[in-house]
Order: sequence, then C-alpha cells, then structure tokens
Amino acid sequence: MEIIKFSKALSDEIRVRLLAMLRDNELNVGEVVQVLGMSQPRVSRHLKILHESGLLESRREGLWNFYRLAQSGVGLRFSDSISWLIENEDEVLADKRRVVEVLAERNLETRRFFDEIAEDWERLQREVFGDFNLNSEVLSFMNDCSVGVDLGCGNGSLLGDMLSKCKSVIGVDSSRKMLELASNRIGENSGVSLRIGELTHLPLRDWEADFAVISMVLHHLPNPDKAVAEAARALSSGGRLVVADFVMHSNEKMRTEFGDRRLGFTEEELRGWMDEADLGSIKTHRFPVKEGLTVLVYVSEKK
Repeated sequence: MEIIKFSKALSDEIRVRLLAMLRDNELNVGEVVQVLGMSQPRVSRHLKILHESGLLESRREGLWNFYRLAQSGVGLRFSDSISWLIENEDEVLADKRRVVEVLAERNLETRRFFDEIAEDWERLQREVFGDFNLNSEVLSFMNDCSVGVDLGCGNGSLLGDMLSKCKSVIGVDSSRKMLELASNRIGENSGVSLRIGELTHLPLRDWEADFAVISMVLHHLPNPDKAVAEAARALSSGGRLVVADFVMHSNEKMRTEFGDRRLGFTEEELRGWMDEADLGSIKTHRFPVKEGLTVLVYVSEKK
C-alpha cells in the first residue's frame, strides 16, 4: 500500500525536514549538507530513501545530484496532503531560514567571482565562444521598442547596441564591479540606466519593459525559473523575452573555471518555465561553440 511506503519513508525526523525543505527549492547534496550540518553520507542515505519512495525526484548533472519534491503523481499528492502537519514545526522553519542563508551565500560567492574576473571576462568568453557573436544574434530577435532591459548585463557589451532599437535601455546586474565596467563603457549616455539587483528580485516595476534579454546568466542561479518569472513580471503585454544559455552538457570545467552552478538546460525546461510565466514560445535557435558546448536562444512573448 502506498500509504505504508510513504509513512515508512517519513518515519525519521530528518526525512520529514528534507521533504519540507525541498518543497520550494531544488538543492544539490552539498547545499543540503550545509543546511543540515550533517555528513554527506548520512544526508545522501536519507535522500535516497525519500527518492526511492517516490516523494522526491532527482536530477543528475555532471558530478552533482539535485533533489526536489516530486512534481507529479501520488508522491506529490501525498506530500501536499500532509504539508499542513509539518510546515510550522520549529525545526522546519529553522531549516527554511537556513536554506535562504545558504542560497544567499551561493549568490555572494557568484558575485565575488564576477567581481574578481570582471576585467578578464571578455577574454574568458572568447575561450568558449571563439568568433561567435552572441550579442549580434540577440539583437536580431529584438523589435523596435520604448524600453529594453539586459538582465545580468555584465560589463555592458550589449547595452549600447540595444539603443539602436530601444529609446531607453536598463542594465541590471548583481556585481558592482561589472556595473562599474558597464558605466565606463557607456559613458554619459542618458539613454542607459544601470541598476544593481538580483534577477530573482528585479529592481523593475511591473510592465516597465517592452523587451528583455537574459544572456548566459541563468546557469549561475539557484532558481533560474524565478528569474524567468521576474522577467515576465517586468514585461508589458506583448513584450518579448530572449533567453540565451547552454544546452545541457557535462563539461565540469564550466563550474571550476567559469563559476557555473548549472551545466546548461534542456529546451523542455526552458519551455516549462516560460509556460508557467505565461510566456508563449516563438522560436528557438541552436549555435555550436567551443568546448563541445551549444548555445540555445529561446524567444518568447508575454501573452
């Protein structure tokens, strides 16, 4: 009987806490270890039991395993039915706060990484992209508009070119050093506004933009789906979002040398996030680059 299987899986307090923790977050094993302060073998054993019961689902990506609550089926229905029993427990609430801290630490590490390599960023990009001009491809999908935003604008290499199609442009990035470089590149151009902020909590009003681009940024984020949702929130009706990122791969060098958290995405993942954000798909394009990688450009519009 399913209820016996699920009840056995949740017969340990740690596994109950894990179920609650992974309801709203997809975490890798290392991050779960940080939250719980336990050894990796112990954490992995608890995760395995929950996974085998059908309450969790896992995703292997290179050397990392990511876990989250089952997204469909009996396991999801059972978890939903008991959530009210555990969501206000002191241990569960403490775990939620710790998850926020761990992900904030991860974001801080990413910010520090980009601050440190900001001056060398274009050289590092050439190691991967070679002569491929991704900015040119992104611009080809832009319509003439009033306000365009580059989310994760980095050193501002795309912002000036966006002005050829937008009356004003906003660049958002979490790295102060990158924004300094963007400011130096742009100079006193009154058509460009630079704002510091996280892509999952954009410093943009609802419907402020007519066009948005997230170029080679999602793979650095713990919650890329939330960044897509935030971009959709900031878009006006009929506004276009262009996402450029790697197709899922297994090149661990991108983690160790480029600070990537995710090793790319499947087209199905991106489409799912677009659908959830009420963005309709227009077209997709794939471009092979160096290091055995492929860039996927996904174009959508707000319904």
